[in-house]
Amino acid sequence: MTILEVANHKHLQQEFLLLPVRLYEQDNNWIRPLDQDIENTFNPEKNKYFKHGEAIRWILQDEKGKTIGRVAAFINHETATKEEQATGGMGFFECIEDESAAFLLFDTCKNWLASKGMEAMDGPINFGERDSFWGLMTKGWQYEPTYKMPWTKEYYIQYFDKYGFKDYFQQYVYVSPIRAASVTNAVEEKAKRIYDNPDYTFRHIEKSKLAKYGEDFRTIFNEGWAKFPGVKAMTEEQASNLVKQMKPIIDEELTWFAYAGERPIAFFIVIPDINQIVKHLNGKFGVWEKAKFMLLLMRGVITRTCGVIFGVVPDYQGKGVESAIALRFRQAGRDNPHYQYETIDMNWVGDFNPKMNRFVSQLGTTRDKEYITYRYLFDRTKEFKRCPRVG
Repeated sequence: MTILEVANHKHLQQEFLLLPVRLYEQDNNWIRPLDQDIENTFNPEKNKYFKHGEAIRWILQDEKGKTIGRVAAFINHETATKEEQATGGMGFFECIEDESAAFLLFDTCKNWLASKGMEAMDGPINFGERDSFWGLMTKGWQYEPTYKMPWTKEYYIQYFDKYGFKDYFQQYVYVSPIRAASVTNAVEEKAKRIYDNPDYTFRHIEKSKLAKYGEDFRTIFNEGWAKFPGVKAMTEEQASNLVKQMKPIIDEELTWFAYAGERPIAFFIVIPDINQIVKHLNGKFGVWEKAKFMLLLMRGVITRTCGVIFGVVPDYQGKGVESAIALRFRQAGRDNPHYQYETIDMNWVGDFNPKMNRFVSQLGTTRDKEYITYRYLFDRTKEFKRCPRVG
């Protein structure tokens, strides 16, 4: 078996993209990611993480020159040394069912990261934000993945475990119907108290006022989310870029903000799951695919939504605001007879946040998909510690 660095070799880049297509051709629920979403991860002009990091990727070929595996490794120098041991990452792992091939890919990442001064690696993760291509799937193969969420082979689990990776934290996806969810009475009552209180108002996002809502999002995020492990405060530029990127797929009735007076205190960012369109594009997003995307979007083929992020500023937590904003977009669905959306996938609830898990479980949800983010310590005598809990 031969490891080849992809670098800027066009043929190897194609092999990196096409290996999963061959691996998952019999898996009906797998959805091919857009090629550009993968390639942009490794493009310094597209991925801001290259400003303070580095990445490398490889493919693995057998004796006949057939690609049988792929993997990437990366270092975010801003965060790597803030861990108890300097920690890099590995991800985009795909491999045929061959333990020796899988271990060779793991070794390649470990050796490269060690040569850069790292003492551990997390994986499989993304060289970017946690909401994309992050974690190893351990439950939910009977469902389609939502946009940019992992969908990986079940046999990968034994390879990570046997190699010596340890469960650093788990991420869950909770799913529920929008109109008919069996929300607990306690949540309904808390929400009603907030709705009846004139000090609080709820507003859905408006495309004509994206700059305002981008800044409101940043304010709430920095107060309520920047305390979490591995999460940094958001800048004005980042918030502005985020809402601009989301603009084409924003449905105003899905995303809601809560205010105490005029102070932004909570948000629930929900978007249509564009994977229901992406699955018809075969990984491409050229002129024809963009036209097809917009046509299918206008036809209302998307029935699934994604709860991307949920946050309440600390001094308003526990007062019922969580319940009120979580239910507000559902009410919009009940009020609109032409509402096209049927379900919501509440993505990325970490097990290090037990309070959020308890709350989401009261919203009439089922935990349909589960993922593990592993950590591997290069010094095998060192004590392993799971991700610390928050709240």
